[in-house]
Amino acid sequence: MARIRIEMPPKAIAAVNVKVRITDINYGNHVGNDSLVGILHEARMLWLQKHGYTELNLCGVGLIMNDLAVEYKNESFFGDVLSITLFVAEISHVSFELYYSVSNQHGKTIARAKTGMVCFNYAERKVSAIPPELIKLITGKILDPL
Repeated sequence: MARIRIEMPPKAIAAVNVKVRITDINYGNHVGNDSLVGILHEARMLWLQKHGYTELNLCGVGLIMNDLAVEYKNESFFGDVLSITLFVAEISHVSFELYYSVSNQHGKTIARAKTGMVCFNYAERKVSAIPPELIKLITGKILDPL
């Protein structure tokens, strides 16, 4: 069976720290796979919050996840401080890929992940174009509207 391999894009857009809670630990005495997905979500929310946004209000649109891939590399344990570095790639008219490089306080890679994020109008229940302000946030550049 082919394994998932996730390569990080070249330029990071942000980094946040998340501490592993006891509730993140599973019966194997390490971070559970479900908890790691929650940690990725928290990292994304911390990044958005830093810029005054939420997943429901991001430059006038919301975000909805359309896919998720995780490559687990090493165990993480209660009390670890995870550094999650965020990267962006594959920006389209309505979506972008958000990548996560997760390492512990000792520099050991814990996981790599990718989420497909789609701009979504929750009031109308439909996909929306990426606003220019969001393009600027994820690329650092002002691009012409599509």
